[in-house]
Amino acid sequence: QVQLVESGGGCVQAGGSLRLSCGASGSIFSINAMGWYRQAPGKQRELVASITSGGSTDYADSVKGRFTISRDNAKNMVYLQMNSLKPDDTAVYYCNANVRSSINVDREYWGQGTQVTVSS
Repeated sequence: QVQLVESGGGCVQAGGSLRLSCGASGSIFSINAMGWYRQAPGKQRELVASITSGGSTDYADSVKGRFTISRDNAKNMVYLQMNSLKPDDTAVYYCNANVRSSINVDREYWGQGTQVTVSS
């Protein structure tokens, strides 16, 4: 089994910054793509940023230039640096990972979510 644990959420004023972290542990052979999703009340879940095992990244248009996703493969960690935060960034942020287990099974896992609140 694989567990994703997130940290770094909180409350910040508009224009501020937060850094989210997510660590994967358990029966991991390797991790393919990792990503951050978010969901605000009454809205659909959306992909914020993703990163492949090779380091290729993709971002939602709404966060380009403000957010940076990165990963540390040796530590099975993924990060989301969020700068110039806006009230519209307020949401629960979820870590996602496609994991190849030690028994050679690929599965998708999710973190528990961390609340990010940006005040105006």
